[in-house]
Amino acid sequence: MSPAMDGNGPLIDCRSVWKVFGRQAEAAIRAIAERGLGKAEVLKEFGCVVGVANVSLTLNKGEIFCIMGLSGSGKSTLIRLFNRLIEPSLGKIYVRGEDIGAMNAARLRETRARHVGMVFQNVALLPHRTVLENAAFGLEVQKVDKARRLEIAKAALAKVGLGDWGNRFPNELSGGMQQRVGLARALAADPEIILMDEPFSALDPLIRRQLQDQFRRLSKELGKSAIFITHDLDEAIRIGDRIAIMKDGAIIQVGTAEDIVLKPADDYVADFVAGISRLHLVKAHSVMHPIDAFRATRPDLDPSSLPRTSADADVDELIRITLASRQDGIAVVENGALVGVVTTRSLLQGVKGKEPGETMAL
Repeated sequence: MSPAMDGNGPLIDCRSVWKVFGRQAEAAIRAIAERGLGKAEVLKEFGCVVGVANVSLTLNKGEIFCIMGLSGSGKSTLIRLFNRLIEPSLGKIYVRGEDIGAMNAARLRETRARHVGMVFQNVALLPHRTVLENAAFGLEVQKVDKARRLEIAKAALAKVGLGDWGNRFPNELSGGMQQRVGLARALAADPEIILMDEPFSALDPLIRRQLQDQFRRLSKELGKSAIFITHDLDEAIRIGDRIAIMKDGAIIQVGTAEDIVLKPADDYVADFVAGISRLHLVKAHSVMHPIDAFRATRPDLDPSSLPRTSADADVDELIRITLASRQDGIAVVENGALVGVVTTRSLLQGVKGKEPGETMAL
């Protein structure tokens, strides 16, 4: 049994995957490897489009992994490789430890039906079936007894706030409600992995935020793992445990929202995060000075006399404490031990964002 299948490894393990569209895809990939051609050069020389370029990533159990990028960055192509809706040109993808590319048709259908659910931007509900029947459709494909599948679907609809809408039809529902049915359909099949391809992007901002919060809450409560595609960094930050930034088919950076905002890998990522508020994103552990360094540099200030907070306190909380105490520092405590100090200057730098190569000021 593989590590993923016994619960110890990643649920999705994507290794050096390429997807190049066009008749000369193999020649184009060789040229990329040998001559380092870019996306535009591949199109000009071979008439091929690079959809995904040498992508490696993992989805861990219980994690929401957001993949974001602008239109044409390759994110929607990539997510379709994870359940083999399209075939990779090169590389391997393991789902629950099993090479999805080596699965025969029956095994692939079983994997999709039982282990990998998917929700698209266009939820594609069946118009002549009720909401309840739509939510139960995945279980029907699995040949679950009708009474049982309707019972499960009804419970799934209740989880997404549509418990009283089972007898309605899709044309009676708003766009946001239809997306909830799509989510209920995915949840009813009880997959370990849910693939979400920009499911909320066409919705009004308020409804979108509500569904983002609901999706994250349900995923955590039910122990689901998800890959969530979006072009909106605010959405990625709101939902994701980790975020991957894509450009021209390649992944530029992977990390937590805090990692990406504080330590962008290049100018492209820095431009992406330039307008993001740090008030609830940046935490004390990122703007504090380690306690030994602080004591050596600021012997005039006794850390034990300072107000205290946790390493996970955000900038908004740090500002509140600073204004209330009127002292030039906040002691950061972790597991009962003093681990660092946030000074007023380092807090201001956390709000502003450090320039490349800049160190945190005392």
